[in-house]
Amino acid sequence: MEEMEYPIRINRYLAVKQYASRREADRLIEDGQVRINGKVASLGDKVQKGDSVEVGAGAKALAKKRVYLAFCKPEGVVTHSPERGQKSIADILDYEGRMFPIGRLDMDSRGLIILTNDGRITDKLLNPEGAHEKEYLVRVDKPVNPEFIASMAKGVLLDDGYKTRKCVVESTGSKQFRITLTEGKKRQIRRMCEALGYAVTDLLRIRIMNIRLRELRAGEYRQLVGAELQTFLKSIGINQ
Repeated sequence: MEEMEYPIRINRYLAVKQYASRREADRLIEDGQVRINGKVASLGDKVQKGDSVEVGAGAKALAKKRVYLAFCKPEGVVTHSPERGQKSIADILDYEGRMFPIGRLDMDSRGLIILTNDGRITDKLLNPEGAHEKEYLVRVDKPVNPEFIASMAKGVLLDDGYKTRKCVVESTGSKQFRITLTEGKKRQIRRMCEALGYAVTDLLRIRIMNIRLRELRAGEYRQLVGAELQTFLKSIGINQ
C-alpha cells in the first residue's frame, strides 16, 4: 500500500486506503458517504494524522459492483482510441455495463486482456516498477535458431535506442516461440523481432500474471472470481 503522508486530501486518503479510486471517492464524498471526526466531509477536505474517517454503505455497494473479466481480443480490434472505421472492444463485447481495458494489445495481435470497471487497478497494473509478467506465443516468418532465442532473452536494442529487459524465451516449433516479458513497450515483441531480421506473423497473449487465457476464443470472456481474482488483486496491492 502507498505510504500515507499527512495532511492528505480526503479523496486521496480513500484511494490509498483502497475504498475507491479518486474519482469514485469524489462521488462518495459528494453523496455524503464520508465523515471526518463525525462531520460530513466535503471535496477538498484534508485528513490529519489521528483523524477518524468513516465511510458509509456506498463504499460497500461500490465494491460489490466491481467486475473483472478475462477477455480474448480478436485480431483487428483496437483496445484504445479507435479511429474512424476501426472496431473497438466496446463494439464487440457482449456485456451489459461499461468496462475498460487495462493496458494495450496492438490491433494486429490477439489474446488476453483484462477488462474492468475498477478504476483502482490501472496505475497498479501498468506501473513499470511492478515488473508484472505477461506471456505470449509468437509465430515468425522463418525458422528460429538458438542464436535468435538467446538474443531475444538477453535483451534487444530497439530502433529508438532502448534496450529491452532480459526475458524468458523458448522455442516451441520451427517458426514459433514462447516469450515472457516484464515490461510493455509499444509493439515490443514485433520490434524486437524486426531488430533481429524477423517478422511476426501471429502474436497471441496467453497470460497476464496469474490470469490465463485458457480456452477462450476470440471475442469470448470469463469473469474473474474466487482465488484467481484474489491472487491477482493481492499481487498488485489491492484488497477486494
